[in-house]
Amino acid sequence: QVQLVESGGGSVQAGGSLRLSCLLSGRTFSRYAMGWFRQAPGKEREFVVGISWGGGSTDYADSVKGRFTVSRENAKNTVYLEMNSLIPEVTAVYYCAADARSVPVATMEGGRRYEPAYWGQGTQVTVSS
Repeated sequence: QVQLVESGGGSVQAGGSLRLSCLLSGRTFSRYAMGWFRQAPGKEREFVVGISWGGGSTDYADSVKGRFTVSRENAKNTVYLEMNSLIPEVTAVYYCAADARSVPVATMEGGRRYEPAYWGQGTQVTVSS
């Protein structure tokens, strides 16, 4: 059974940086596409970024392009989300997600992003002004 555990969240001032990590256990990491979502208070969960199982393909939400970078280290069963130039508007619980596909998590299919099968418990990111 796939288990995802996020870490690295916390509180930071605007302009700062954070790096989130997500460890996948229970299955072969290199056979899973990975991604990140977030949910701010009072808002629906939204897609942030996806990465293919080989790491060669990524898909970013427009709102984070240029400030967030996703990467994965298959030898460590871990996906990372590097977040720079943080602004208060990105305050949310960040969730790691995985799916047994080669294409990035939540790749557009038929006009909609597919729902990944596995989710972590989330990690809080708070950016203060």
